[in-house]
Amino acid sequence: MKKHLVKFFILINLICLTSFALAQDVKGETDMDTLKPKILIAYYSYSGNTRAVAEAIRQETGGVLFEIKSNHAYPESYRDMTKQAQEEIKAGFRPVLTGQVDNMGQYDVVFIGSPNWWGTITPHISSFLAQYDLNGKTVVPFITHGGGGVQNTVRDLSVQCKGCKVSEKAWVGYGNETEGVRDWIKAVKILP
Repeated sequence: MKKHLVKFFILINLICLTSFALAQDVKGETDMDTLKPKILIAYYSYSGNTRAVAEAIRQETGGVLFEIKSNHAYPESYRDMTKQAQEEIKAGFRPVLTGQVDNMGQYDVVFIGSPNWWGTITPHISSFLAQYDLNGKTVVPFITHGGGGVQNTVRDLSVQCKGCKVSEKAWVGYGNETEGVRDWIKAVKILP
């Protein structure tokens, strides 16, 4: 009988110690999770180039992707499309967006991606910035272009993003170029 009691107490002690160790491991993971910022990657992509960069950012950060869309259509002809986009930008056009971000308040960092259209961000990005309160959030721009570089894209995004902290380290890439995204994410210093 004594042997069984000793074995029983040893077993109980082992169970308690194992439970305590497991609780410490879970606690450690939870502490790390609370240090990691909640990240949203919002982007508008006409041709797929900005989408490719957004997906590369998601792979590096584990953030949530959100494609900015509208029912607003553009002509299939590239020349006609760029002409329409230029006219819309000059007129300050803001398309009505379809879909919405669930609980924007949960995000600490918002990556915002836009093609460079006529030296600035697209009307879709302007609509997004007008629709959501990003006050107090860190906003990290990423810009794709077909040869125009950054031009006024980041400046215009910063002006429209009221109360948010826009990172000075924007990603600017030609076409769907994603090489260097990992190093850029490290340089932005948003992950612990």
